[in-house]
Amino acid sequence: MRKLTFGMNLSLDGYIAAPGDDLGWSVPSDELFQWWSDRVGVTGLALYGRKLWETMSSHWPTADQQPGATPAEIEYARRWRDMPKVVFSSTTSTVDWNTRLVTGDAVTEITRLKAEDGGPMDIGGATLAAAAMRAGLIDEYVLVTAPVLVGNGTPFFTALDNWVNLTLMETRTFPDGVLLTRYETRR
Repeated sequence: MRKLTFGMNLSLDGYIAAPGDDLGWSVPSDELFQWWSDRVGVTGLALYGRKLWETMSSHWPTADQQPGATPAEIEYARRWRDMPKVVFSSTTSTVDWNTRLVTGDAVTEITRLKAEDGGPMDIGGATLAAAAMRAGLIDEYVLVTAPVLVGNGTPFFTALDNWVNLTLMETRTFPDGVLLTRYETRR
């Protein structure tokens, strides 16, 4: 059975994007960027919702070819392209870069993918992760919390029908007061 992790940068008040999908507050330090890159390097399968897919696929496929790309950005771009990905969308028609498109029920497909053999899976995108959260499919939560209050926007957590009990597995501090906390779902 594969493990499913939901991890993203978020503001102290719990948002993954400020109003207008503004991510300007979440620029990672070099150390945090490397941590995310290493995570992509060991991800067996990444699951994306449409909006996050559009954001990632508009930049990372060619980021290593941009003038001034750092060695870390070059490495991340390569890892991102090589990582197997599934995009869940009823409006996207084509995907590329080692990616498969799913237009059907996300919860059914994620349940099927979890039952397969293979490396760990990461899920990204607020709407997609919310569906997996409500269905009880997420095994681990990784919160990379920036010391900023944005007041509104896209929340990391969705409204739930039942409590989800968690066990703290790791804490780590990054530059600029960014705090990583990793929790495992108690079953």
